[in-house]
Amino acid sequence: MNVTVRLAQQPEADALLGRSPLAVLVGMLLDQQVPMEWAFSGPYTIAHRMGGDDLDAHAIAAQDPEAFAALLSGKPAVHRYPGSMAKRIQQLCAYLVHEYDGDAEALWRDAGSGKELLRRLQALPGYGKQKAQILTALLGKQYGVTPDGWREAAGAYGDDGSRRSVADITGPETLAEVRAFKQEAKAAAKAAGPQGKTGTKSGQKAKKTT
Repeated sequence: MNVTVRLAQQPEADALLGRSPLAVLVGMLLDQQVPMEWAFSGPYTIAHRMGGDDLDAHAIAAQDPEAFAALLSGKPAVHRYPGSMAKRIQQLCAYLVHEYDGDAEALWRDAGSGKELLRRLQALPGYGKQKAQILTALLGKQYGVTPDGWREAAGAYGDDGSRRSVADITGPETLAEVRAFKQEAKAAAKAAGPQGKTGTKSGQKAKKTT
């Protein structure tokens, strides 16, 4: 895998995201309750602090949990909630080690359909349907992972020309457009109130996601 992306808006971090499937999975996992570019800079920060130029699922899964949490907590912190995210990243890596021998790209390398890809991503620790759909869209739009039906599996995030998620970010301009879309969606959800479709607890939780 070797593509050019602008998800983190930081050259070194984006270079890692362009060549490392595991970095993409970790960045997507971190993409909640923090700005998108902060989340997708996280994999590079983790790799650098671990003394390498890439992430290794075996090495991360084998880390002492307290030491790994401390690594994420160092300034600047990898996430607003570095302790809980450290646990989630280790759970993700342990799953990859157990199910795919640590090979993150195996998740989509032989996926025969968009539905199969979505199913595999949704099975990852820390991934719900929405996160799995956004990653399906990101892989299809920017990484050339396009099994039959990938756009349908990704839902609205797979729409051509949309500005709904990180899947649509190709630079500062599209980042601003995606951020504006999210702000509008939050405002609409707030206006809908407790009786609206987004007034449920799950909707309120979704509104916190950046």
